[in-house]
Amino acid sequence: MTEERIQKLLAQAGYGSRRACEEYLTEQRVTVNGKVAELGAKADPVRDVIKVDGKRVHFESNRIYLALNKPIGVVTTNSDEFGRQTVRDLIPIEGHLYPVGRLDADSEGLVLLTNDGDLANALTHPRYEHEKEYRVLVEGEPSAGTLKAWRHGVLLEGQQTAPARVDVVDAGRGQTWLRIIMHEGRKRQIREVAGMLGHRVKYLQRVRVGPIRLTTLKVGEWRHLSASEIKLLLGLIAPSATKRSPNTRTGRGTTGVRGPREARGAKNPKRPSSTRPPRTSRSRSR
Repeated sequence: MTEERIQKLLAQAGYGSRRACEEYLTEQRVTVNGKVAELGAKADPVRDVIKVDGKRVHFESNRIYLALNKPIGVVTTNSDEFGRQTVRDLIPIEGHLYPVGRLDADSEGLVLLTNDGDLANALTHPRYEHEKEYRVLVEGEPSAGTLKAWRHGVLLEGQQTAPARVDVVDAGRGQTWLRIIMHEGRKRQIREVAGMLGHRVKYLQRVRVGPIRLTTLKVGEWRHLSASEIKLLLGLIAPSATKRSPNTRTGRGTTGVRGPREARGAKNPKRPSSTRPPRTSRSRSR
């Protein structure tokens, strides 16, 4: 194989986005053939011995793409300094898997995990503006003016939020179910904006990332993405990416393919009945 920049090789090996892998190099945690590697250096993954924190990097030919229904209380990282359960703890698959983007610990729903660093970077970098869809329960009933402000963007920590789609799904009994579609991903953005507008978030679930939907996964369960879903994701990187044929591990479809029982998270506490979504309702916008 020809030489490649080390941060690109680490991303391909599942160590995170290229930006994250650059930090390994600047922190002098990477060695090539026993010598500390500098940012921008190149290496051959076949000929050279590349190590991170003293552990050799193995370059897998298989690409893994997973969907997880993250429970409340689980953090979207590979490790946690406070000892909290992580999304990685729920997946009994060896090797490096990188959670794509973040989802707050007090929220639940769809999280994608992969060892494809290029895809992880494409899905998380702000310039790509991929949609994410949420089902949100807030206190009170937002007025037409409040919804208009939310849709057009508000000033949050000195920076205007991008326009978003905010639709009322159901309202009554002092609370409102919303469907929110956005491409920004600031930390706790939906909760912060809702709070600023006077409507505290009671429950938040992510149901879609780009073209991938949560489907029928129960809380704490996971599945391999289907071949058609992987093709859609690779198409987000570049139109030509759909032509490549990576050696991938996939599930047998988009629904009903779940991880083993031991991969499920700790039993999730029951949500109050008042926070459960309505079974049937008609979407309406204000």
